[in-house]
Amino acid sequence: MTLSQTVAVIGGGPAGLMAAEVLSASGVQVRVYDAMPSVGRKFLLAGRGGLNLTHSEPFDVFMTRFGERRAQLEPMLARFGPQQVREWAAGLGIETFVGTSGRVFPTDMKAAPLLRAWLHRLRAAGVQFHMRHRWLGDASLAVGSLRFATPTGEAIVKADAVVLALGGASWARLGSDGAWAPWLQARGIDIAPLLPANCGFDGAGWSEHFASRFAGQPFKSVAISFTDSQGRRFARKGEFVATATGIEGSLIYAASALLRDEIAAHGSATLLLDLLPDRSAEQVLAAVKHPRGARSLSSHLKSRLGLEGIKAGVLHEALSREAMQDPVQLAATIKAVPLRLVAPRPMDEAISTAGGVRFEALDEGLMASVVPGVFVAGEMLDWEAPTGGYLLTASMASGAAAARGAIRTLGL
Repeated sequence: MTLSQTVAVIGGGPAGLMAAEVLSASGVQVRVYDAMPSVGRKFLLAGRGGLNLTHSEPFDVFMTRFGERRAQLEPMLARFGPQQVREWAAGLGIETFVGTSGRVFPTDMKAAPLLRAWLHRLRAAGVQFHMRHRWLGDASLAVGSLRFATPTGEAIVKADAVVLALGGASWARLGSDGAWAPWLQARGIDIAPLLPANCGFDGAGWSEHFASRFAGQPFKSVAISFTDSQGRRFARKGEFVATATGIEGSLIYAASALLRDEIAAHGSATLLLDLLPDRSAEQVLAAVKHPRGARSLSSHLKSRLGLEGIKAGVLHEALSREAMQDPVQLAATIKAVPLRLVAPRPMDEAISTAGGVRFEALDEGLMASVVPGVFVAGEMLDWEAPTGGYLLTASMASGAAAARGAIRTLGL
């Protein structure tokens, strides 16, 4: 092993940092470059509500979350998957626990202590960090000479191999702006268009009354179902939030790929909202038909079915005043409120992005076939997954895989 060989890692998110860790252990000199003043900014943001590191479900189930890219990601995740993530965190002094949903979190729920410990270990291993270095993405990438804009002017960096881990195109203010896509396309690397993933949607339009009263409020203990034009079906219980223009939140994010693609193909997608998933259609109909005496319909629905607030409000969005008085139509709608969606929210608002460098443009070590010595990792790759620890785990696994590819190419 020799430190005479240098690998440049461009991008200081989880994929880039994991690549740096694996590379430094091989004995090469690792230099991490990032346009931002500090690394891991999106990682820290993700940890504000409790850092979801990975998921505890069985590996076979875990892999189903990656859809059409399961075959490409499975070898990477078999080497660095959910259990390895927990062991890696423990090695940094960060213990983890499994939440009620099966998601895995640090015991203190925070991202900052883990990131600090990780950076300390990387620096101790000799990894050098160069902040405020924005890669300019020119054609010199092919010969290992990299141009960066820095606070002191343009810098030229030589490297024997390059790992690109620049992220997708969501949350540009944190460094992931997708600017790399046209640069790599110009070098002949095949790229699938970047699209919002794990995102909210705009609907056909709430009434002004509903939007002003319920925007920002959650639909709790509900279920949604959706079947696209190809017969693919999504159905799950959970919760989500009404926005001024549509809907967002964890339950919607889980279905976002199907909804997004259906909208792209047909202009809209209509999901069905079950306001009372724990009650059968027969039970709901019986409750609606129960004599209410002098009580108003709203009082009746509240007392018999617990429907009030935003759940009652959305029924008025879906049904006319006359239809609300029809027990059969009302009961059916309680179990299946149609919500027509017409557009995903802008990509920069999305939690993650789909699209990116196609695996078909890379070899098994994640090296670009048309640009030898250049490896790609993380959200730059053409895959997507729901929230729940899948994104972070696969990003880190691909960073490790790209690093292993670089190590083999360098003959170490």
